[in-house]
Amino acid sequence: MIEKSKKLTSLAFKFGALGIVGLLIGIILSAIGFQDFEGNNFNFFNHTLSELGQYGHSTFAVVINGGLFFGSLSLILYCLFSIQLIDSKLLYSLFLSLVFTFISLAATGLFPVNVYHLHTMAIKYFFYFGTVSSLLYLVYLLMKGRVFYSLWNAITGLLTFISFLAFLLLSHMDLGLISGDKHFYQEMVMQLPRPDIWWPATLEWLSLALFMLWGAGMVRSLRHQDEVDQV
Repeated sequence: MIEKSKKLTSLAFKFGALGIVGLLIGIILSAIGFQDFEGNNFNFFNHTLSELGQYGHSTFAVVINGGLFFGSLSLILYCLFSIQLIDSKLLYSLFLSLVFTFISLAATGLFPVNVYHLHTMAIKYFFYFGTVSSLLYLVYLLMKGRVFYSLWNAITGLLTFISFLAFLLLSHMDLGLISGDKHFYQEMVMQLPRPDIWWPATLEWLSLALFMLWGAGMVRSLRHQDEVDQV
């Protein structure tokens, strides 16, 4: 049983690390090669993930979409291997929620904004499941008294929850920053003109960055434990 646990831990770590690296490579390479219709380079404060993966608009759309899809699939495997190592119902719920989070992120790459409705639905559920996942993790740490034991994961998990929740709440508020009665900003992704710092794009990238830092911390923690129940 111990040998099996070590093998599962090793596989979970490898797939988790591969997934995080895949997401990073996809985002970085596609951002470097991006130019919008006006010849501007990619700006994380002004352009969205959806634009980065839009075929016919982004030169390296296939790179970001492939990175999202295959990176998320690797992270789904990380979660599935991790589930086999745990004996906590709360952690089981956490990793199951993360599976749906990464399925939604994979669907974001599989169905770019060219496939309008499927793409916006995938983005929406990514934020919903991501919010639930980070909340479950924080509840787990508080119940087990492991906030200081996993301080990096606790901080990034908390910031992920705050940013995801802020995205969901602000997307439903009429702040005069978007037109019409559409709640999720991807539905107005090509809205022009835009301010130099456009809050939907900025908040999306901030949320995604925090989510990846939190995920990387959880994956890394597998190298320092025998059970996922100690993340």
